[in-house]
Amino acid sequence: MFKDITISFVGSGTMAEAMIRGLISQEIVPPEQIIAAGPRPERGEELRERHGIHVTTDNTEAVEKGQIVVLAIKPQVLTTVMPEIRGHMRRRDLLLSILAGTPIRRLADGLAHAAVVRAMPNTPAQIGQGITVWTATPEVTDIQRQQAQAILGSLGEEIFMDDESYLDMATALSGTGPAYVFMFMEAMIDAGVHMGFSRRVATQLVFQTMRGSVEYAAQSGLHVAELRNQVTSPGGTTAEALYHMEKGGLRTVLSRGIFAAYQRSIALGRGKKQAEVEVD
Repeated sequence: MFKDITISFVGSGTMAEAMIRGLISQEIVPPEQIIAAGPRPERGEELRERHGIHVTTDNTEAVEKGQIVVLAIKPQVLTTVMPEIRGHMRRRDLLLSILAGTPIRRLADGLAHAAVVRAMPNTPAQIGQGITVWTATPEVTDIQRQQAQAILGSLGEEIFMDDESYLDMATALSGTGPAYVFMFMEAMIDAGVHMGFSRRVATQLVFQTMRGSVEYAAQSGLHVAELRNQVTSPGGTTAEALYHMEKGGLRTVLSRGIFAAYQRSIALGRGKKQAEVEVD
């Protein structure tokens, strides 16, 4: 599938390295078929020494050498990078973008290129435990879809959706989702410290509770509400805790926050720097 194919990364940050690491460790492509471009020579040297890939500070060079171009820059520098690489991709090449809030139409028009995959990974991809939602334009061939699936699968799980609108939903739910989990974990750790645990012990308790609960839920095949009921005895400690969480509006606040992130993602895709968010 990747014979004589070079994968070029425009952008050499954390997520690009996660993809590079996954591609090499899972033996999807060898290091010599990967090139990464970034503005800092020292960062390129890091990647070369760590992974054995080719590096450059010239975006145009990377794009011209690749049959698959992964756009992994920060969204705010897209307006600078697009004119630089426009016209340097061949018609048969594949563009794979992981830029948040950047619709396919903007990429296709800005780069004068029709074969585009847009993907929304999340931060656990850095340890191969992410989940990515992606879509593709009609011009992306079957083999290119398979290639995109393999590349994104190197980050963890992947889900293809045939409608780009789902990318904004994924941004709010799974893309931003780790932040919600981290905040919940932080609150639990602080509560443990407040009760008298050392921060080290409270952290260990919360980390393993989260890890074990997720694995148990994934393996049980039960609805999460059933799992919650399993540990909620009438008049018990769990029931008391859940009563106060529901009374405080935890479920509603979480839902409103996710929907606000969804609306913000749509607004960013339309080029709005500020967005009026209505979640009522």
